Amino acid sequence: MKFEKVRWGIIGCGDVTEVKSGPAFQKIKNSELSAVMRRSSEKAKDYAKRHHVPKWYDDADALINDPDVDAIYIATPPGSHKEYTIKAAKAGKPVYVEKPMARNWAECQEMIAACKAAGVPLYVAYYRRAQPRFLKIKELLERRAIGEVRFVSTKQYQKAREAVKDPTNLPWRVQPELSGGGLFFDLASHTLDILDYLLGPITEAEGFASNQAGHYQAEDIVSGTYRFESGIHGVGSWCFSAFEDEDVNEIIGSKGKITFSTFGDDPIVLTTADGKKEWSFERPQHVHQPLVETIVAELTGETTQCPSTGVTGARTNRVMDALVKRK
Repeated sequence: MKFEKVRWGIIGCGDVTEVKSGPAFQKIKNSELSAVMRRSSEKAKDYAKRHHVPKWYDDADALINDPDVDAIYIATPPGSHKEYTIKAAKAGKPVYVEKPMARNWAECQEMIAACKAAGVPLYVAYYRRAQPRFLKIKELLERRAIGEVRFVSTKQYQKAREAVKDPTNLPWRVQPELSGGGLFFDLASHTLDILDYLLGPITEAEGFASNQAGHYQAEDIVSGTYRFESGIHGVGSWCFSAFEDEDVNEIIGSKGKITFSTFGDDPIVLTTADGKKEWSFERPQHVHQPLVETIVAELTGETTQCPSTGVTGARTNRVMDALVKRK
């Protein structure tokens, strides 16, 4: 499957598409945004006007079957990812789907199977895999700056946000039927995926999940351990009703450690017997753009291959299912 120019259609042009992703499709070589869809006609029309998109729809099927749309970006909550991915695949169109890839690992497998049967590629929006900040960490690991990697630890804590304290108007991110679970599925997925990219697949995971604060039904705390295919061990804790925010990951080796955050812009810190070194990176204006560039390069026949696929994205869902003890 090869295109001279990739003409994109977006299903679900909500907040994430305003700056993080949407404009990137217009700025990348051999790429353009041809159509957008939102259930509200007025909101879809407004988005199209503001972002200079020629077509807008309030029906996903119409966008998927538009002959002027080559590839589909699904930017809805995870509850509809499987449905739209399968429809796009049957229409013969490559799919770029938001993260987490689906509500659970079983849905991911159905999505992979549908795209494989249709002969279309499936990509997942774990955009950190293509950002210079995380590529630097990968480079440090590959040149063995900390020796043999032994262990990784993750801590992510947040205060309970006011938005989750009104049970009559809960955000979709804490409604399992829409998101797959609580904030763990939305946020921890980024960390678990980047660890998969940096250190290889996690093959075993065990954990505990609870709801401690009682603001909503989904879990608000998860802790667990895991082991990578390479033999590296890991431990993580995620709490979304803590007294302060914290976001820190440490990769510990035989000769040093690398410390970094998943969501912050603080420097990457390399600590060895020779002391500390730091690297700072400016966040891309459109955080999806480096990853989408790899997708467009692949779809137009260049040598670059996208590092975030349905296969890699599904692995993160499988680990999250294991950590919350979902069968």
